[in-house]
Amino acid sequence: MAAVLRLVNRGTLSSAMGQQYLSFSSAPKVQAVGVRAGQALPERVKIVEVGPRDGLQNEKTIVPTETKIHLIDMLSASGLPVIEATSFVSPKWVPQMADQVEVMKGISRIPGVSYPVLTPNLKGFQAAVKAGASEVAIFGAASELFSKKNINCSVDESLQRFNDVMKEAKEAGVPVRGYVSCVVGCPYEGKVAPEKVAYVAKRLYSMGCYEISLGDTIGVGTPGSMIEMLEAVSKEVPISALAVHCHDTYGQALANILVALQMGIGVVDSSVAGLGGCPYAQGASGNVATEDVVYMLHGLGIQTGVDLSKLMDAGAFICRTLNRKSNSKVAQAVCKL
Repeated sequence: MAAVLRLVNRGTLSSAMGQQYLSFSSAPKVQAVGVRAGQALPERVKIVEVGPRDGLQNEKTIVPTETKIHLIDMLSASGLPVIEATSFVSPKWVPQMADQVEVMKGISRIPGVSYPVLTPNLKGFQAAVKAGASEVAIFGAASELFSKKNINCSVDESLQRFNDVMKEAKEAGVPVRGYVSCVVGCPYEGKVAPEKVAYVAKRLYSMGCYEISLGDTIGVGTPGSMIEMLEAVSKEVPISALAVHCHDTYGQALANILVALQMGIGVVDSSVAGLGGCPYAQGASGNVATEDVVYMLHGLGIQTGVDLSKLMDAGAFICRTLNRKSNSKVAQAVCKL
C-alpha cells in the first residue's frame, strides 16, 4: 500500500532490495498452514478498488481531472462496491491529488457504492467532508523507520495525530477505515514483526476504525509470512474487521490473497490494471490488478457483484490514457485471444 505522504527515491533503495528480501521466501515452516487450508472460503468478497487514489498517486505526469472522473464512473458501473476516489493530502507532497475537490464534486455517485478518501490529518478530513466525502481513511505503519522517514514521527505519534480526526468523524457520523503499511516487510527495517502489526491494527480498531486494511506495501510477502502476520493480528482484531492490501512485486499477491480468504478474510483491496508501482524497488509491479482478483474469485465460486467485462473496459480506458500496457494478466491474456 502506498499510503504515504513523501515518495522515496527508488534509486536509493533498489540496490538493497534484491538479496535482502529473498529471505522472505525461506522463512521457517508455518504450522498453521495445514490447519487453515481446510477452512471454507467466504461466499462473497468485498473488493475495495484503490486505483484512482493509490494507483494514480505515483504517476509523474498529471492525469487530467476529467479522466479521473470518467475512470471512477466506469468503475462504478462495473459493480464495484467501494472505490477510493482521491486523497486530501497537501499537493506539495502528492501533486497528482491536487484536484481532490473537483474529482469529488464531478463523479456520478451510484447508490450503494462508497467513495472513501484518504485524510492524513484534521485539515484533510474537514476539507474532504466539505467536498462531499461520506467516508474517509487514515493510515499508520508497522515500521518505526518507515514512519519516521515518511511522516517524520514515530508510530505512536502518528496514531496520536488521528485522535482529532476520529473525534470529528464520530461527531459527524463519518465511517473511518484504517490502513497499516509494511505489514510483512519494510524497505528500511526488512522483516516486520507480526506482533508490531497486531499492535498498530489494534490501536486503529480501538480508536474506532470499522475496518483495518493490512498492506504488504513493498510486495515481499509469501503465503507463509501472510499466515504468520494474520494469525497475530486476528488475536487482537476480529477477522471480520480485517482486509488485505497486497502488492505483486514478487508475484505473490494472488497466493497471499487466497491464503487470507482461507483464514476468513472477506475484504480485498486491489487496483484496476494493476495501477500503482512500488517506489522502493526497480521494476516492482505494484498493486495486484483488480481484474486478476475478480477472475480468481469468480473461478472459486465467490460472489463479488463485479462485471469483469466492464471492469476490463475501465482498465483499458486508463491504460490508453496513460499510454501503457495493463499489468493485469487477465487483460493481457484476453487481448491475445
